[in-house]
Amino acid sequence: MTSANTGDFAGKVVFLTGAANGIGRATAIAFARSRANLALVDVDENQNAVTAELVREAGGKALPLRADVRVEAEIKAALDDTVRHFGGLDIAFNNVGRDQKLAPLAESTEDEWRYILDVNVTSMFLCMRNEIAIMLESGGGVIVNTASGAGLIGIKGTAMYATAKHAVVGLTRSAALDYSDQGIRINAVAPGIIETDMMRRVSGGTEEGRAAMIAEEPIGRLGQPEEIASAVLWLASPGASFAIGSTVVVDGGHTIR
Repeated sequence: MTSANTGDFAGKVVFLTGAANGIGRATAIAFARSRANLALVDVDENQNAVTAELVREAGGKALPLRADVRVEAEIKAALDDTVRHFGGLDIAFNNVGRDQKLAPLAESTEDEWRYILDVNVTSMFLCMRNEIAIMLESGGGVIVNTASGAGLIGIKGTAMYATAKHAVVGLTRSAALDYSDQGIRINAVAPGIIETDMMRRVSGGTEEGRAAMIAEEPIGRLGQPEEIASAVLWLASPGASFAIGSTVVVDGGHTIR
């Protein structure tokens, strides 16, 4: 797989959540190749340290930070550390998300519902609220949120996850309108079925499960994290300066089949 299309982010400060693996790690490395400064946020400190080393090897600067993005005090502390260490905040990629156990809605519990919404939606709200406050003080910035193809269509057995990702799309669109005239661009990326740990959990980790996932993709294969990273970097770049409140779908045709 070719590397993500990078552009030039030399000296730009990027706050990136969900950095320890998958799309987060691939996007961190892509930003690093264009010489960005990366604040890497995750609860998995060991894998986040691996991402930090990969970022440094790719030519970027890395500040690994532990924070639970469901807790506003931890988000704020991580952002404060970022600004203190790198001197500002230019770009935020809010990428934390969690899949659900495949099940009909009536078989889901209230605890599962609250967990899925907290991880996928509340975390976005809390991150954005604090990122925007910093960007307003500094004159602007760019925010990219990870939505999903499940935020655009219904998918059997995923009512809670689809609800959460639909909410991310709505949050992105409305917040974009709130701040588009104040120098802050907010957009989202909607991945399809990507070769990540989440996909392996959903597929059951079997070859049969993986084949079933591939069968859902009109392109005939799974997406790669680097392909999502390319879309994120484009949205963060000056080349996307007229993109406001967009959800860029990168899904191999899954949502239009």
